Amino acid sequence: MDATDPTDRTPDEPRPTTDDASTPAPEAVQPAAAVVDERAPKHLVVVGGGMVAQRLVEAMRDRDAAGEWRITVLAEEPRAPYDRVALTSYFSGRHPEDLALGTPELWADPLVRLVRGDAVTAIDREARTVTSTSGRVEHYDHLVLATGSKAAMPPIEGNDLPGVFVYRTVDDVAELRGWVEEQRERWSRPVRGAVIGGGLLGLEAAGALQALGAQSTVVQFGTHLMSAQIDLGGGEALRRLINSLGVGVRLNTATTRMRTNRRGTVGRLDFADGGRLDVDVVVVATGVTPRDELGRAAGLEVGPRGGVVVDDACRTADPFISAAGEVACIQGACIGLVAPGYAMAEIVVDRLLGGAATFPGADTATKLKLSGVDVASFGDAFAVTPGALEIVWADPVGGVYKKLVLSDDARTLLGGVLVGDASAYASLRPMLGRELPGDPGQYLLPEGGGGGGAALELPDDAAVCSCNNVTAGTVRGAVTEHGCTDLGAVKACTRAGTSCGSCLPLVKKLVTTELEKSGITVSKALCEHFDLSRAQLYDAVRVTQLRSFTDVLARFGTRPGARGCDICKPVVASILSTTAPGHVLEGERATLQDTNDHVMANLQKDGSYSVVPRIAGGEITPEGLLVIGQVAKDFGLYTKITGGQRIDMFGARIDQLPAIWKRLVDAGMESGHAYGKSLRTVKSCVGSTWCRFGVQDSVALAVQLELRYRGLRSPHKIKLGVSGCARECAEARGKDVGVIATDKGWNVYVGGNGGFTPRHAQLLAEDLDTETLVRTIDRFLMYYVRTADRLQRTAPWMEDVEGGLEGVRAVIMDDSLGIAADLDAQMALHVESYEDEWAATLADPEKLRRFASFVNAPETPDPSLAYVAERGQARPATAEEKNGYDDGRSGAVLVAGTTLEVRS
Repeated sequence: MDATDPTDRTPDEPRPTTDDASTPAPEAVQPAAAVVDERAPKHLVVVGGGMVAQRLVEAMRDRDAAGEWRITVLAEEPRAPYDRVALTSYFSGRHPEDLALGTPELWADPLVRLVRGDAVTAIDREARTVTSTSGRVEHYDHLVLATGSKAAMPPIEGNDLPGVFVYRTVDDVAELRGWVEEQRERWSRPVRGAVIGGGLLGLEAAGALQALGAQSTVVQFGTHLMSAQIDLGGGEALRRLINSLGVGVRLNTATTRMRTNRRGTVGRLDFADGGRLDVDVVVVATGVTPRDELGRAAGLEVGPRGGVVVDDACRTADPFISAAGEVACIQGACIGLVAPGYAMAEIVVDRLLGGAATFPGADTATKLKLSGVDVASFGDAFAVTPGALEIVWADPVGGVYKKLVLSDDARTLLGGVLVGDASAYASLRPMLGRELPGDPGQYLLPEGGGGGGAALELPDDAAVCSCNNVTAGTVRGAVTEHGCTDLGAVKACTRAGTSCGSCLPLVKKLVTTELEKSGITVSKALCEHFDLSRAQLYDAVRVTQLRSFTDVLARFGTRPGARGCDICKPVVASILSTTAPGHVLEGERATLQDTNDHVMANLQKDGSYSVVPRIAGGEITPEGLLVIGQVAKDFGLYTKITGGQRIDMFGARIDQLPAIWKRLVDAGMESGHAYGKSLRTVKSCVGSTWCRFGVQDSVALAVQLELRYRGLRSPHKIKLGVSGCARECAEARGKDVGVIATDKGWNVYVGGNGGFTPRHAQLLAEDLDTETLVRTIDRFLMYYVRTADRLQRTAPWMEDVEGGLEGVRAVIMDDSLGIAADLDAQMALHVESYEDEWAATLADPEKLRRFASFVNAPETPDPSLAYVAERGQARPATAEEKNGYDDGRSGAVLVAGTTLEVRS
């Protein structure tokens, strides 16, 4: 065996991957264990290779300084432990290897051996051995069962049909993805998907189907979604949010049968109420069952609903066997959450090393991991505690429902439900069982509405990171006792925020507060080259009217002679774009841009580029559609209609970009700036022109706004939306700026974002006429551009800016800082100086020289690009299609089939 490989592979055997839908073959298992240091006196055998097993190994190696225990992990799956909680990210492009848990150093530790693809089949308690599928026999001094659970499959007729899946492992999701992609190739219509089960996992599975481009309907037996975590009111708010994502929901529905289609695969669901649903794929997510079969066969006690029974020390009746995670029945129940499993792993290690730790009870707090939906539940969410009081705040229009459960004296926090806005979750959860300072209602109201601004002073023993059992005091101690001065150092010191990451905003606030208390200045420096923050640097450049990065660096930089870095260069480029407008490839500016801005297209993972013309307000003529279709056909580009009412064309080589742009520019189109930190789109409904409910012309306004703000560079991308009535078909309240029509004019909302932390926009002003509305948006955007931090979106900027929403309103509506005229003038300068970057590049031979695969072979496609046919749409363009843009350009050189980069 290769002594550098801790995972029992033969030296020349490739590591298994799951890039396609196939299941990797189990790895060859070697009978020898030359990689393991046999000198450790005690042998710990862990059955199971999941998240709890990884945490147990990590905890033992962290604490067992004397090397008292050597560890063997016997895993059934053919891969190292991975983050099962993040499985859904697999469908958004994340590779399975990115989910791996444990550092390479952990698995290379001479006291650790990981055996993959070799399931344990029997336990001999008398001999203290385990036997695996391959015939391996391991003697143990102590055995830990960490076999987890398996997906439950209800006894529905037809549940074994092709096209019916569970959602539990990487193999499960790989097979699901392969099936959906196969169905997409087969049918000329969208793939129809259904998820049976409306709990946490079911909703994530619905999101996965949607990410694969399939239609999705959640079928829930109970009265509301996530019924195990949230109440009926929260469930109704959640249903509306799920519907807004395009996912259907059927409640109070029992599935009685799965029927086949003519191909012999699943084709229909029959319901107890007589209804039916045509489907091409079904995901069953109705819960899990503990994998306790080994314990049962070995004669260990199991609970009434399954699970190996353990005491509060995680020990079974056999003193040489423990159980941890979902397989353990502790305090009368099996707990299907990762945080309690991690706690059990730590307890097992503590006990094996002579400690006396006991299980404190399960932290059942949960948070839904589905883009666009913010849901959290913690503590006594259903108010079953005698005398419990409930405080509820709901905004049905905004899709927000919040509830706190308090003791009978309305002081002690017992639990809560947060739907649509779970921003208070990180601060509230550590306060469970404690008195809340002040009025509890202030933690439910939105910012700007009398709430949201209360900062909790957490006690030192309050749990901040439940995944890793880190308290507020531990975080503070990392700053005061261990000299940690930033979030990264605190994470490394305490492990807070290194698992699910939901606690990071709170951890950051604790670190910042503690640094300030200690008299340490919290640096807001942009990077090592500038001591100024982005906002400070923006003002400095604006006042001094500098026009180049070299001048800015010479005037305000900290290191004479330095050339800047990947952080400050794009920031200064963005600042100069509004203080001294110019083409992104003009002179020195060309060297400052990020990859996408540098070529005015979006780089894709295969090395090709996407081209996105602007379609203002989503309004396009038939002639325009024909041009886009013909360009895509001629250049073999994959086309996709985006959520922002635009058409993306994927698969273009860098040398094809000018020819594609020329065709589009000649047809009257321009760059959509999909590549820049700038305005992306202004989404609109059809408004009063067509819709019988519309009260204002939303399309005309959307076109006006998009043409006004096109090309506006900013700290992060910005999106707008205009809805023609309160029905909100343009989803304006999920945008950085949202406009909703009223009978009297326009309401404007600001600070809404999607992304990692979805936020609803907040009402800034009501019933504005169009002129006042445009002026208000002008000032809001310019105030944001001036004062936001690097890569800060409008939602977190609104939280950080002085005064929050009220402060922003005072600045742009009441001119409280006396800068309104400056903001107006700066926007006017942007509008007047706008030019289409594509057209300007086509008119400049020097700029065109950048767009070639190879200087010495301009017509040769880059051999490093692998073109993959996407439903028959990929085809490289011919030389004639390039329309003559083959003149010599600087770039890479082709030498014997190898791409060499040439840098000036």
